[in-house]
Amino acid sequence: MTNELAYFSADDLLAGYKSGDISPVESTKAALDQIAKYDGKLNAFVFVDEEGALASARASEERWRKGTPVGLVDGIPTTVKDIMLMKGFATLKGSKLSDPEKPDSDDSPAVQRLREQGAVFLGKTTTPEFGWKGVTDSPLSGITRNPWNADKTPGGSSGGASAACAAGMGVLHTGSDGGGSIRIPAAFAGIFGLKPSFGRVPVWPASAFGTVSHVGPMTRSVSDSALMLDVMKGYDSRDWYSLQSNDLKYREMLQSSLKGRKIAYSRDLGYAAVDPEIITAVDAAVDLFRELGADVEEVDPGFDCPLEIFGKLWQGGAYYAMQDVDEKHLALLDPGLQQIVENGSKITLPEYFEATVARAELGSKMRTFHDKYSLLLTPSLSVTAFDVGMLAPNQKGNDTADWADWTPFSYPFNLTQQPACSVPCGISSNGLPIGLQIVGPMHRDDLVLQAAAAFEKVSPARRAKPDLSKLV
Repeated sequence: MTNELAYFSADDLLAGYKSGDISPVESTKAALDQIAKYDGKLNAFVFVDEEGALASARASEERWRKGTPVGLVDGIPTTVKDIMLMKGFATLKGSKLSDPEKPDSDDSPAVQRLREQGAVFLGKTTTPEFGWKGVTDSPLSGITRNPWNADKTPGGSSGGASAACAAGMGVLHTGSDGGGSIRIPAAFAGIFGLKPSFGRVPVWPASAFGTVSHVGPMTRSVSDSALMLDVMKGYDSRDWYSLQSNDLKYREMLQSSLKGRKIAYSRDLGYAAVDPEIITAVDAAVDLFRELGADVEEVDPGFDCPLEIFGKLWQGGAYYAMQDVDEKHLALLDPGLQQIVENGSKITLPEYFEATVARAELGSKMRTFHDKYSLLLTPSLSVTAFDVGMLAPNQKGNDTADWADWTPFSYPFNLTQQPACSVPCGISSNGLPIGLQIVGPMHRDDLVLQAAAAFEKVSPARRAKPDLSKLV
């Protein structure tokens, strides 16, 4: 029963809390039991606040008993990526440069809103140092592993969140995405992850990587992510990019037909090399969109690989964040991050502005593209999860291969700031998840969620979960 309860959705838990058949204390204990059993192998958590979680769960249980829940997620076990502030605890960001003796006195906006709506915080999940790469290991916390195969990476930078989610160690999980850091681990771990429109979920303190970075939900179902977005979205004065609050209730908008909807499908965006097995699974997923009534056309968006644009902005951000760090402390950084910082130091001001102009042209092209197509479908990634301790599937020795080479579908839409998600669409022959990416027009998070919810109902990967007995 404990394992089964750990995999309940937020919708199921809330219904159980209301009827009295389930209590927040029971669901919190189920999540903590999963952590106790499996996190020794997975290393998804920086720390677990068992005492605080149970105290919050007991308070929630009392509110539900009185019929006075405080918000939309009252009593739901939740994790926070250790890149976001969580009041009372230090934010370490996977780095030895962080001070573990300096607890935060504030919450980041997303954390604050989840707290205000009654979420039960289990603890903070692992990240690579400052969230710089698409796998999750760091000098501070070591290697985080994939519940589907502990020899494989769960992706990054929100890899602790994806591993925890797939292993039933919590229901709602916060992630951040500056180049794919929600969608990469969602695809590798077989869960759902949404990068909302830029500004939809406020960010504070601002990311070192600037306006490519988004905060969003990671869950085992589309509905649970829509619920999280309902809680986290809206204006916050601390984030001058944050969008004004809207009256949309995303979870209530999921039941929408795809019939007649004009959708584009690109296998490779015109430039990516993709594992044939992934193409086969995504082709089959696209056929299901057609069966659901969508008018799907195979067409590339028509832009060249924007990796050079992304690299200038990403590496420039890393250099800016580290420019005041002395050589002694820079030597404590992940070697790959040291290289990124060095690369960023060589970017000239004209080169940076050229990248900014090229980014604007890419954004304009995609906005025009969506005048015709309501959505774009692509693979989430070009590969399935690869071995831990590597930056890329074919890395040799200490080669700091550019991690973005194997994630060609994610970072373009950080540059354009559009909403995009990864939804499970299959399982590979070696037993690893495959994800489908759904990209929507700017500010149309509702369309992305609706399409993902419609597909989720017919996906061959629906309800698939890892065999955790292999971890023991």
